[in-house]
Amino acid sequence: MQWNDSVVAITGGARGLGLAMAAVLGRKGARIALLDLERATLDNAANALLDQGVQATGFVVDVADETSVRQAFDDIAAKLGPVSGLINNAGITRDGLLVKARDGKVESTMSLEQWRQVIDVNLTGVFLCGREAASQMVEAGQGGVIVNISSISRAGNMGQSNYSAAKAGVASLTVTWAKELARYGIRVGAVAPGFIETEMTSAIRPEVLEKITKGIPLGSLGQPADIAESVAFIFDNAYFTGRVIECDGGLRI
Repeated sequence: MQWNDSVVAITGGARGLGLAMAAVLGRKGARIALLDLERATLDNAANALLDQGVQATGFVVDVADETSVRQAFDDIAAKLGPVSGLINNAGITRDGLLVKARDGKVESTMSLEQWRQVIDVNLTGVFLCGREAASQMVEAGQGGVIVNISSISRAGNMGQSNYSAAKAGVASLTVTWAKELARYGIRVGAVAPGFIETEMTSAIRPEVLEKITKGIPLGSLGQPADIAESVAFIFDNAYFTGRVIECDGGLRI
């Protein structure tokens, strides 16, 4: 991909993994469209990137809302030009067991709200943003790259029926879109992170996090920059499409 003057949109771009990706791709010469929920957080992120010499503009969006997504991508095209790259990074967790019981009596179950919230953001949001970005790429006639952030939890992880299902869906969308969009010069890849040092993992109880870390062959959590470099590889490698890179320190759930 040619970086100079390219426009790359990153959902969940104002913090954590998204912000790290913005920094890495921005330093390569891309103009970054940060997509996130809160204007103040976006402004802070854009200013932090500017200090690193990265051009970044914030756009408020709810990735689970079709109208919001369409408006955001229209705004990006009007202000920066059509996107030539998209990273579907926005995601949430609402963990819980499908059924939790004690002595044969059910105490709690995963709620429909827990299920829907995660599916809406982590899967429907990927679909909506991918559709809008691909439409701009096709009409611009210059090809493009879409990178979806999946997870090693896509193989199934206890307490994450909703998250695992969504991330498995993201991996399947990656293969499907790669086949459908290749005729337009659009490549689609995915990265499946393991446990990375972010706000999401900081919410895990210390004793649980210690146990997880001991199970990672490399002996430590990954850093956001590790995932950002994996994403950059997909953008840079012109023969990579329809596949998922697992970046997890050797951990397999």
